[in-house]
Amino acid sequence: MKVLVIGSGGREHAVAQSIVKSKNCSKVFILPGNAGTATIGENILGDVNDFKLIKNIVLSNQISVVFVGPEDPIVNGIYDFFKQDKLLKDVLIIAPGKTAAKLEGSKDFAKIFMSKNKIPTAKYSTFAKENIEQAYTFLDGMNPPYVLKADGLAAGKGVLIIDNIDEAKKELDNMLLKNKFGKASNRVVIEEFLDGIELSCFVLTNGKDYKILPLAKDYKKIGEGDTGLNTGGMGAISPVPFADKEFKMKIEDKIIKPTIKGIQNEGMQYTGFIFIGLIKVKGEPYVIEYNVRMGDPETEVVFPRIKSDILALFLALETETFPLLQIDIDPRVASTVMLVSGGYPLAYEKNAPIIGLDDVSESLVFHAGSKNLNNKTVTNGGRVLAITSYGSTINNATKNCYEEISKIFFEGMYYRKDIGFDL
Repeated sequence: MKVLVIGSGGREHAVAQSIVKSKNCSKVFILPGNAGTATIGENILGDVNDFKLIKNIVLSNQISVVFVGPEDPIVNGIYDFFKQDKLLKDVLIIAPGKTAAKLEGSKDFAKIFMSKNKIPTAKYSTFAKENIEQAYTFLDGMNPPYVLKADGLAAGKGVLIIDNIDEAKKELDNMLLKNKFGKASNRVVIEEFLDGIELSCFVLTNGKDYKILPLAKDYKKIGEGDTGLNTGGMGAISPVPFADKEFKMKIEDKIIKPTIKGIQNEGMQYTGFIFIGLIKVKGEPYVIEYNVRMGDPETEVVFPRIKSDILALFLALETETFPLLQIDIDPRVASTVMLVSGGYPLAYEKNAPIIGLDDVSESLVFHAGSKNLNNKTVTNGGRVLAITSYGSTINNATKNCYEEISKIFFEGMYYRKDIGFDL
């Protein structure tokens, strides 16, 4: 069976790596992929939002399963494109329909969904530039810090947490009036600040039945001690030690079950992953946001812990056997540390040669922003590599990561040395 993985990051490398291990898999294609995915499958140049190209690739290569990694093609309706095409409708596509994708594509839509289904989340209100004065008044009635969220997709960077009321109003102006995040901030969700510790929950579902994957915690800030600018993620840990059995039951009962029921009640088409961004506040789980795909860099610690045949799980989604399946999880801790280009998440250089990859023997290396150039592997993005290690404890797993990272070098390379510091 041939599989197409859509995307170019560490998430897609990790997923493709799991798929090629399946006895059901004969070949993996990756669009567009990176230097890492080129070692385990065939990269195909192209745009992840070029649905006509994707159709041609699927048909010409007799591909049976398509996994969609990034949010853009999902929100743009790739699932609906497949199901409305008579030549593609029988291809298994791991992605939700366009309506369900609004759970990530619009924070206001997600908030309304949560409210309707009594899913615990922060109090909020949504504003456009036409009612900015009302937004000022709403901010005046809140206690700091102030949380501003661009309604649409902003590559994980559209959330601002601000302590000062004047600065909050200034940033609101930047978002609504000056298009700080482009179309994504045409509308802004202002919500109360929840004080707690964050974690990520992942659910594989067919829209009716579901399987809960290992929990993870990622680190979004560029600086150690969670300081500085937001990034796409600087590292992750799985499992999460503060999520005990009782807390996990609360997540399932108060959040996962009503989410799945809401998807059913709304008649949403859903075959794939729900990523629920959570925060633990005084022992209770609250939803920060939904994503309608796997997270990155969390995938780089979650998928290596799944011992079950991942492609078999995908294939079971459309059968009656899915609710009966058990997922075998590696009990060890997995830690991943992102190596990023100097200057990231702002301006950074590309095409720096990456040295030492062949010396890494005790960790998994997932390529994120890399490419092959003149027979060399070079940098091709802000986040370049994810180094994932196992361990009996968080400290042991992260220590293993840093030992392996010491063997790798590229000009300007930066990474956080405190992943897991707060656990």
